[in-house]
Amino acid sequence: MPPDVRPKPVVWVGPSLSDLRTFPGGVQHFFGYALEIAQYGGKHQDAKPLKGFKGAGILEVVEDHDGDTFRAVYTVKLAGRIYVLHAFQKKARKGIKTPKHHLDLIRARLKQAEQIQQELEEQP
Repeated sequence: MPPDVRPKPVVWVGPSLSDLRTFPGGVQHFFGYALEIAQYGGKHQDAKPLKGFKGAGILEVVEDHDGDTFRAVYTVKLAGRIYVLHAFQKKARKGIKTPKHHLDLIRARLKQAEQIQQELEEQP
């Protein structure tokens, strides 16, 4: 990264940080690296737009570890910050589709992120 580029701050919405901290160390490192790339304006090679959301502003990173699948969802669509909306272990044994209750939670946390962003922009 060029020395004059400042990383975008990461904002953890809801319990996303504490949820991530329950993941195995290697998974935490993987997600941390993906977020660091996003902080500098890039996109990790494994980050994909989350289905069910319009555009590429909501991204999901998936990591498998010891037979389990872990996911982190974040948005880059709010100016100047990376908002981590959800981190969870996929429990379903069938299919790759994100369960509806997780999508509903992500939508609710996106609204929270938008509110946080608005409040930060209103500060002097």
